[in-house]
Amino acid sequence: MNPYIIPKEVLDALRECILNIFWPKNDVLDFLKSCGSPTVILNKLHSQKHELTRKEIINIAFSQLCQNHDNGIGPIRRMIHELKSWSTFNSIHFEVGGNLDVKKAQHAISHLRKLQESKDSQLREAEKERHKIQQATQRELKAETLKNKFFLLYKGKDEYEKEINFQKRGYLFEALLKDLAVLEGLTTTESFSFNILGEQIDGAIKYDGEHYIIEAKWQEKVVASNALYQFAHKIEGKMYGRGIFISINGFSPESVNALTKGKSLKSILVDGADLILVVEGLYTFSEMLDRKIKAAQTMGNIYVSVYDLKDKCFAA
Repeated sequence: MNPYIIPKEVLDALRECILNIFWPKNDVLDFLKSCGSPTVILNKLHSQKHELTRKEIINIAFSQLCQNHDNGIGPIRRMIHELKSWSTFNSIHFEVGGNLDVKKAQHAISHLRKLQESKDSQLREAEKERHKIQQATQRELKAETLKNKFFLLYKGKDEYEKEINFQKRGYLFEALLKDLAVLEGLTTTESFSFNILGEQIDGAIKYDGEHYIIEAKWQEKVVASNALYQFAHKIEGKMYGRGIFISINGFSPESVNALTKGKSLKSILVDGADLILVVEGLYTFSEMLDRKIKAAQTMGNIYVSVYDLKDKCFAA
């Protein structure tokens, strides 16, 4: 539905309104002028008004307006706006025995108002749907770009397929994780540090009303106990601290055991397999987090499969 084209039924209803409200031809022309009709059209109509009926004047005006580059939407929408709430009826032309009938005029106005409101509602819904489709298309393109970047990192390459070192890959991995979160509208922060304590944190996200500190590692081996201990220490020092530790090659059973025994659970663990499910579109980033957080909160398991919520370290 093109918003710049006034539907024929609306033009017909608008024509009926004008015919039922204005009797003298000059009143019709003055109304067209007050609503912004171009002078070139009005001058032509003024010169021919004695040979034309009121209906012919309106038909010619509408025909000329609709031939403009903008389909005459400005003046025509202005006419509709004016007449939808019109309440002034000239007593000379609306008295008993006059040329016009108030009830007919009011009926024409009501019909125009209802018709245009219905068309405007349809336009708004169509625009919402178009915007939704556009957003979905853009999201799919961004998701596809992130997937390609992720698999290139596995090859040790950046998005331009240039070879990169381990440090560069780590930075690009952190950036990709942030982009995954942003894609789903999650609030994120850049990496930051506490100079006094010498802490370095890769960033944080806000999920389901809670802030989660993130640490991400892309290394060849599974994460060992000391790295998880250090992360747990960072979380402990924060008010209502929660954390997400992401290791591309996972975690050793010993490190997960050491972290969970005798400690309050404040972190969840994510690995490369979890992220592959996300970039492949099998789960959204939010769904992956939600399932892992659920497992931690209801079962006390911080390192589980997204698919079946079974413990990864000890699964058969």
